[in-house]
Amino acid sequence: MNATEQIDQLIAGLTDWRGQTLTHVRKIILEADDGIIEEWKWMGSPVWSRDGMIAVGNAHKDKVKLTFSHGASLEDPDKLFNNGFNGKVWRAIDITEADRIEEAALKALVRAAIAYNQSKVSKKAPADRR
Repeated sequence: MNATEQIDQLIAGLTDWRGQTLTHVRKIILEADDGIIEEWKWMGSPVWSRDGMIAVGNAHKDKVKLTFSHGASLEDPDKLFNNGFNGKVWRAIDITEADRIEEAALKALVRAAIAYNQSKVSKKAPADRR
């Protein structure tokens, strides 16, 4: 089974609001950029990547957590991050059943994560490609 199928299966097993929320978050992330790929890591976590990891999505008992792997380095003008402030790298968005997802703000944050990843990739590229 590929990563997309594994994520589909995970969501199908979440028959409450968490499955609907994870489906919605997934749709927003994938719409943010055509180059985003889905991966399946850490024995059961959906991961979205483009030129490096963007975010990990997990369903918990009382929330859906969307953790950005370089969230501490991203501008968050819409104040979506609401968890993970004690760390130096990761930042998270905890989404509860009552929360409304700001689609435009989440897409902007995903695009900022891609830009961050691409800036790291370009720094690693050799200066002279003879």
